[in-house]
Amino acid sequence: MGVNMRELALDILLSLEREEDYSHRLIKAVLDKYDYLEGRDKAFVKRLAEGTLERGLELDYYLNHYSDLPVGKMRPLIRCLMRMSVYQLLYMDAVPDSAVCNEACKLAAKRGFGKLKGFVNGVLRAISRNKENLPLPDEKTDPFFYDSVKYSMPRWLVELWQKEYGREITREILGGLLANHPVSLRFALGVSEAERKGACARMREAGMEVEQSSCLPYVYLAEHLEGAETLPEFRDGMCTIQDVSSALAVEAAGIAPGDFIIDVCAAPGGKSLLAAEKAGEGRVLARDLSREKLARIEENARRMKVCNIQTELFDGTCTDERLLGKADVVLLDVPCSGLGVMGRKRDIKYRVKPENLESLQALQRQIVKASISYAKPGGTLLYSTCTIHSGENQAMVRFLTEELGLEPVSLEGVLPESVLEGKRRVAMQMKDGKIEPAVPLTEAQEAACIQLLPGFLEADGFFIARFRKSHDA
Repeated sequence: MGVNMRELALDILLSLEREEDYSHRLIKAVLDKYDYLEGRDKAFVKRLAEGTLERGLELDYYLNHYSDLPVGKMRPLIRCLMRMSVYQLLYMDAVPDSAVCNEACKLAAKRGFGKLKGFVNGVLRAISRNKENLPLPDEKTDPFFYDSVKYSMPRWLVELWQKEYGREITREILGGLLANHPVSLRFALGVSEAERKGACARMREAGMEVEQSSCLPYVYLAEHLEGAETLPEFRDGMCTIQDVSSALAVEAAGIAPGDFIIDVCAAPGGKSLLAAEKAGEGRVLARDLSREKLARIEENARRMKVCNIQTELFDGTCTDERLLGKADVVLLDVPCSGLGVMGRKRDIKYRVKPENLESLQALQRQIVKASISYAKPGGTLLYSTCTIHSGENQAMVRFLTEELGLEPVSLEGVLPESVLEGKRRVAMQMKDGKIEPAVPLTEAQEAACIQLLPGFLEADGFFIARFRKSHDA
């Protein structure tokens, strides 16, 4: 008997509801297990699982409108089945509505809920009949709830971002998080432009869409790529998976040949690899709390033939006295709320809570305080996160400069002009909307950092700030 693609997606969603793992890892594990499936079947499972998770709040709103039984009171299997079926009705045009309803009823019966086939069929057909005119909350009376449902984002996050950026910018962020997110392929710096073009031509011949990033010439965005590990170019070490925002953080550090770099929280290792390539005869010490993650960094370094990385198990909240004043560059990509990468890791928005943010900020400060003494006098510290939250970002710029005595260093001239132009565009929109920054910065502090926002740049939401350790420290 063949594999039922919808049932695979259903089981993924059930596992995610039980929070057995994060979506990106769980989906990859399932697709690896069924690697023999055709590419289109794997793409169907991936899109159905990811899309249902991403649009969960919107799907629940429609289900609650058309069902007498609230979503929260449904049995977990039926709840997941209904959500993924509504997602197919609304967002997978290639699937006939009748097939969605029929397959949902069959799956309900197969999994022991045959008595609920009438309920499943009735609710789904009601949504199918009305899908061109589905209700949304009243935008005028409750704009936060309206945007929460329309963009399927927890209300508290909508309120947080509207307070910090205003509604216009927030809606661009929300739309950017829901937009299609291609796989970001970062080519090794030693791969020539001609070799990159040849590799991309081969990928296009295989049915992929590949375009060069407008931000960095060695980063390419690929669509219809099911499993980068299968690419000959990946296996041969020509490229790796790394978002352009992460690569921009390394660019901002201004690494020179011969530098010694300490990557304090190195996993998943993309910045360590790129830093090592830039350092040439220099070296990178990549540290993390997870042996498993360090092993993956080592594996990728071998694959890409990067020999100047040393990995080490170490707790970033502690200070290693042996390294005081030794590093030319300290990379501090600290643990964060991950609000900028929800377009790829879709379950973050359901797991992170407002009360988590304060404890994260305390951890970030602890790591920073433990690590800044590794830099030589005049050395560089590059602070970064993959989140969109002033408490973890701009507030840290003030902490690093005003309380820890670091000197802010302008990003002008080290980041591409197209990236800096995005920053200026956001600042202008905020000024036009008379929106004051949530955390005011001095001119020098502002010049030293950038908040990359989805919808404004073809990259994840990311924060980058550059500092210099004074010679007097």
